[in-house]
Amino acid sequence: MDQHSCSGFLPPFPHFATQAIHYAQEPEQWNSRAVVPPITLSTSFKQEDPEVEQPYVYTRYGNPSRHILEEVVGTLDGAGGQRHLMDCLAYSSGVGAILNICHLLKSGDKIVCTQDVYAGTREILNEMEKKYNLQVKYVDCTKPKCLEAAITPETKLVWLESPSNPTMKVLDIRACAEAVHGIRKDLLVAVDNSFMSPYFQRPLSLGADISMSSGTKYINGHSDVLMGLVSVNSKELYEKLKFLQKYLGAVPSPFDCYMCNRGLKTLHIRMKLHFQNGLAVAKFLKGHPRVQQVLYPGLPSHPQYEVTRKQCTGVSGMLSFYIKGNEQTVFAFLKNLKVFTVGFSLGGFESLASHPATMSHASLSAEDKERLGISDTLIRLSVGLEDEQDLLQDLDQALKAAVSGEFPSKNNPHPAFPSG
Repeated sequence: MDQHSCSGFLPPFPHFATQAIHYAQEPEQWNSRAVVPPITLSTSFKQEDPEVEQPYVYTRYGNPSRHILEEVVGTLDGAGGQRHLMDCLAYSSGVGAILNICHLLKSGDKIVCTQDVYAGTREILNEMEKKYNLQVKYVDCTKPKCLEAAITPETKLVWLESPSNPTMKVLDIRACAEAVHGIRKDLLVAVDNSFMSPYFQRPLSLGADISMSSGTKYINGHSDVLMGLVSVNSKELYEKLKFLQKYLGAVPSPFDCYMCNRGLKTLHIRMKLHFQNGLAVAKFLKGHPRVQQVLYPGLPSHPQYEVTRKQCTGVSGMLSFYIKGNEQTVFAFLKNLKVFTVGFSLGGFESLASHPATMSHASLSAEDKERLGISDTLIRLSVGLEDEQDLLQDLDQALKAAVSGEFPSKNNPHPAFPSG
């Protein structure tokens, strides 16, 4: 299935696979000429001359394994930098990356944040507001005019997320960036790109100043690395973030950098199949009698479908849907899943299902959940790389069992599936 030839999305970013595999990976960099970049575990590096600056001094400041990852992710994000002029920074987690970005601000500054945002981001911003006197205002950024109206002289950062977690709202990143920069050029626009990855969306090319991704998700893609990644276009902004990376210390280990670099070598292949399977699941659920509504930016019925098509090369495997019934129906559905695994996180090769109201967004107040559409009947899926028919069959049997009120046997809660 060639999604790009018939879907009306942007064409694929040129040379993506070649850059993911080869950029900053030249074997001539090391004496062994190894094709796979070696892991540099050393925390200290010999100084030939204390009076001459060296590229590596102490691994918190910089590490060859981290350097390679940062270079290749920077180019995949379309940061536009030249080789060896860094434009990406890696952190020990996505949350660590967000905290470093927030430290660009000072007491009394204001953040405008899209109201549909990952609950972990909201928790960080709320804590920063209480403890560090940073004002945070949440607005509906699907309407750039609302965003524009929320900006004051104290505003220093605009935080966007597209698609949003878990209601899959898509923001017109270019329109938002133009609205913000039309007021003040020095206002920072940051976009959480975790749901799309640089394969499907490049916020920097749409006018954003910062593109942040939880590398834990699609970029690594194997559910075995914790990683945050930030790409920028400005040398001045890079230097400020580099200082914070160095002295706040939220840096990833060399091994995690190696693993993330290894995972992203197949990002282009994986994202194509995530798109294919995600679209198939979305279409199946949309036509299912036990499903009330499907939220997937790849469906023409999505409110921001046209926005998605004009700024993305495709859509990932992330989708949400409202099941007919109540909270008990949801729990019965989740407990009857056999191919999908109930769990946190997303973007791995395996399919996951979650209940945002009691899992990822449990910390939100009842009022906030209602306002954002995070009801007891909302289910979020991260559609993985399994066989399409097995995914559809699993969802169908779990939906039927949920409506019937059936629960799997305690003696055999997860029977083998599929068989034969």
